[in-house]
Amino acid sequence: MGLLDSVLGGLGGGGGDNPLLSSVMQIVNDNGGIGGLAEKFQQGGLGELAKSWISTGENLPISAEQLQSVLGSDQLSGLAEKFGMNSGDLSSKLSEYLPQVIDKLTPNGEVPQGDMLSSALEMLKGKLG
Repeated sequence: MGLLDSVLGGLGGGGGDNPLLSSVMQIVNDNGGIGGLAEKFQQGGLGELAKSWISTGENLPISAEQLQSVLGSDQLSGLAEKFGMNSGDLSSKLSEYLPQVIDKLTPNGEVPQGDMLSSALEMLKGKLG
């Protein structure tokens, strides 16, 4: 479980009480995994940001507004409601967490293939309670 421990550790611990990490994982799942999410960012004109998170170099930052423009307010509002947050706070925090989580899930600069990512996400869900 080194990969998951790395994700959780890199984000200040984790566990079932971490709605932000749960939100990030929900976004990854809902958008077809890391590859699907990267494609969505590409279509939204922010492909270079997503590529920087996947690569082994420095992660480019994303603003809450950029995140909302790519993911849409419906998806973010739904997640905010699910986790008991307001969508502005969620967008702001996700703009910090999303690059870190994607970076940790792609330690070799490559998008994990289907089964590996699914397994990692399932194990992480179990760890989140």
